[in-house]
Amino acid sequence: MGHRLSKIYTRTGDTGSTGLGDGSRVAKDDLRIQALGDVDELNAVIGVLRAHIVNSQIIEQAQWEKSLSLIQHWLFDLGGEVCIPNYKLLQPICIDYLETEIDQMNEHLPMLKEFILPAGNLSCSYAHQARAVCRRAERSLMSLQQRDQNIESTALQLLNRLSDWLFVASRSLQRIDGGSEVLWQKNINQSI
Repeated sequence: MGHRLSKIYTRTGDTGSTGLGDGSRVAKDDLRIQALGDVDELNAVIGVLRAHIVNSQIIEQAQWEKSLSLIQHWLFDLGGEVCIPNYKLLQPICIDYLETEIDQMNEHLPMLKEFILPAGNLSCSYAHQARAVCRRAERSLMSLQQRDQNIESTALQLLNRLSDWLFVASRSLQRIDGGSEVLWQKNINQSI
């Protein structure tokens, strides 16, 4: 593969527009750019979760590393689809993979009877943060799809399923070191 970027700064965006992958230019606050930024932020948060897991003593580290690597690649593909209108990179197999992993992780978790707070050990908390950013990216992509009608259904399914995967992953990561979920306490003000 040749050099993709010969120069990092181009000055072409200094007036508030940016280039898409098809060569067209849009405002930096365009819905497409907002969605692209949210997907990019999600990928960065997944990278932080991945780095933490790689540098930890988590069992089954190789499986977590494999899954998070695949997710980061799929999110980069999704960014490509957003950046180049009518371009398709994602394949439905990514949805199948996430669903299989959700089912496998869920087998080892107790049924939830209460809402949980986005808290716990560091891995769990990073997964919750990624889930929240994933939901925002999904909302941004949905807004873009409603306006442009050219977002592939696999893209929306990926973000929806990934947020589910991250929720179940947060629960699994919290339990790896013997912890349990931090439960929401209804009427906590009564205990003050």
